[in-house]
Amino acid sequence: MDSMGSGSGARTIFQDLSRQKVTPADFELNLLSLCSIVIKADGQVSQRELDYVRQYFLQTYGKEKANAIFRTFNEVIKKREISAQRICNYLNQRTRYEVRLQLLHFLFAIAQSDGSISAKEIDKIREIAGYLRIGRIDYESIQAMFVKAADNAYKILEIDKTATDDEVKKAYRTMAKKYHPDRVNTENEAIKKGAEEKFKEVQKAYEQIQRERGI
Repeated sequence: MDSMGSGSGARTIFQDLSRQKVTPADFELNLLSLCSIVIKADGQVSQRELDYVRQYFLQTYGKEKANAIFRTFNEVIKKREISAQRICNYLNQRTRYEVRLQLLHFLFAIAQSDGSISAKEIDKIREIAGYLRIGRIDYESIQAMFVKAADNAYKILEIDKTATDDEVKKAYRTMAKKYHPDRVNTENEAIKKGAEEKFKEVQKAYEQIQRERGI
């Protein structure tokens, strides 16, 4: 585990004065554990989903550190059963809400990486969202970025289709502020990237509604 805390990653990733600090090693192992739970959710381990996670870790942390994380993870899962609730309780105490929203976004991206998201994967991610204490409206907003439906743009902005133009504009400003990458305030590249992707989805949803309404 020590080898994973070397270099620039030795600084704590998440700092919140009112909470304990989570070290890079702790965070990355817990992130990988949640990834494995989602990958196994539909009863079959998709190679494309595994490759997505490995590629993401390699791009984000570099080969040496990514391999060290995977090695440690393989040792950890041999020793104990992974509990989503235990991991989420740990993260709830040490990370801010904005960061947990990014985690949820990342888990949906993994599930989608093999071309489709199964009902069992959605159920498992919804269960994890509950453990992470993510609100229903926030959950539905993120799910709408991955699971296509007619009113997705409105769900992403967390409003009804009956909203006035002014309410749409206000909702966009609120969501843009809420999901702005600067709000995540983290040195962790995996989480930063998720924030940027989500911010783009909010912008796309607003542009779609603008086109439909001629705002």
